[in-house]
Amino acid sequence: MADKILIFEEADRIGKVASVDTSKVLIDAEDQDLVTKIGIGNLVAILGATEREYLIGLVERVTRSLRDELIDVGDNVDIVEIGPSPSDLLRVVLIGTYRTVQGDKKHVFKRGADSFPQIDRQCFLIQSGNLQRLMGLLASGLKEHEKLQLGHFVIDPDAEAIASGDKFFQRHASILGSTGSGKSWAVALLLEKASKLSYPNILVLDMHGEYLPLTEEGGFAKGFKIAGPGDLNSDDENIIRLPYWLLNRDEMLSMILDRSDQNAPNQASRFTLHVRNLKKKTLEDNGKGDVIETFTVDSPIPYQLKDLVELLKKDDTDKGVGAKGQPVKGNWEGKLTRFVSRLEAKIEDRRYGFMFKPTDGANEYSWLADLASKLIGSADENSGIKIIDFSEVPSDVLPVVTGTFARLLYDLQFWLNPEKRSPFALVCDEAHIYLPIKNDAGAVEKQALATFERIAKEGRKYGVSLVVVSQRPSDVSRTILSQCNNFLVLRLTNDSDQNVVRKLMPDSMAGLTDMLPLLDTGEALLLGDAILLPTRIKLDKPTLEPASGTLNFWSDWSEKSSDNEAIRLAVETLRRQTRT
Repeated sequence: MADKILIFEEADRIGKVASVDTSKVLIDAEDQDLVTKIGIGNLVAILGATEREYLIGLVERVTRSLRDELIDVGDNVDIVEIGPSPSDLLRVVLIGTYRTVQGDKKHVFKRGADSFPQIDRQCFLIQSGNLQRLMGLLASGLKEHEKLQLGHFVIDPDAEAIASGDKFFQRHASILGSTGSGKSWAVALLLEKASKLSYPNILVLDMHGEYLPLTEEGGFAKGFKIAGPGDLNSDDENIIRLPYWLLNRDEMLSMILDRSDQNAPNQASRFTLHVRNLKKKTLEDNGKGDVIETFTVDSPIPYQLKDLVELLKKDDTDKGVGAKGQPVKGNWEGKLTRFVSRLEAKIEDRRYGFMFKPTDGANEYSWLADLASKLIGSADENSGIKIIDFSEVPSDVLPVVTGTFARLLYDLQFWLNPEKRSPFALVCDEAHIYLPIKNDAGAVEKQALATFERIAKEGRKYGVSLVVVSQRPSDVSRTILSQCNNFLVLRLTNDSDQNVVRKLMPDSMAGLTDMLPLLDTGEALLLGDAILLPTRIKLDKPTLEPASGTLNFWSDWSEKSSDNEAIRLAVETLRRQTRT
């Protein structure tokens, strides 16, 4: 490392401190030419209490105004003239402290300001070599395998923006940006960087199939798909089914129980009893006496759905026996009719086939262990990054499916031997679709929210990380977003979305959100625990681009006509409910 990190010359001197409050500093700029080179997001160094200390600040506002001053009129002392003179002020937010020596350590940088600058302290612009050396200092505290390089600084394209990969995932993260801002590129880039590690473990909940190019020949990810209506008879091992018996009691009832039905308590009671007994029978048939002692109705144990339907129908039609032995109305007679009808309707709907029409193999006791190894294990090449295609899952059941999927993985990690745990991350693409604000959520969505909020609060302890991706942060659960300690925020043009991001940041950083609608495509604000300095960066372009490119309307209308044959095929695809 260089003997000196910050080497300032007169050309770097901006001016002096004019005003100080608890988090911001006003600098009276004396070099008008230098001020014209300073923009929002530039870094400045303010001389601290000693020559060995600099307070590092981020330029938040640059203003020029005119003020009246005495004008030099030469040797004529009898004439006094007052005229306008330009006055330049920089508003700077303090974000860190750099010391050349601290105890027995050299070149120490820490987040936050230990003290406040004194009036008239000299201020300098950090640029060129000084900027590169400072950024190198920040990265030098990271081990080589811990570095996550996502791009370059906008203020100096030669300086790499390096974050801590450990802290980025340990404290949860969010990637936010309006449509067309480069959000999918950011996700693809993050996955590409992770794929270069020896044993990455990331699962992407892909709502639109846009990350499938990463799984194709020459890609670095393994592709899976939640079974669609056309996949129910497929023996493709990459087609995933989430059979009904994986759902816990509340998840299952949220799909088939009408809480407004006066018989809802009776329906839930009989459902619970029969499911528990059927699971117990499976354990008995498989010789799992040790599990019988402790299992619950929520334990993921296979059972036959047709047996459940038969038991519920029997309850619904059985007569009771009167005092004189004559048949009378049964305790449950007629009370389960609508419940059974709703369950049968779900079973027969092919859209829900991935759940209610599992293969024979998916009802085997050993099937879950195989699925778990496939999802969070390392079985073969490219198995570290997994893209899970949810594009054919019906929207009304999507929250239950994503919630069940996440809960299953979290529960597996929870019950794993702590010494054997390998951390994994869940990338929640289009999170606003299935992780809405709680007040706007229905019964089905609340089940998913409960799971993801639990992971957001407790996942770090067990090696489960969330990466929340959304174009509408104002529609995403506040509880989940508030647990994210790292933010990669691309262009946001909606006021309500900007306000959400502003509230998630420390008060001293809130002013940075003013630049969000002005960011170029692929530019982002990177801030949080993973990086010591909040930074505006230009993301590197991923080697493999996601299938999320925007069509060129005007150009396409100019150059090519609609394909009638393709439209006819689309009609048949719509009818089949599968693209294959």
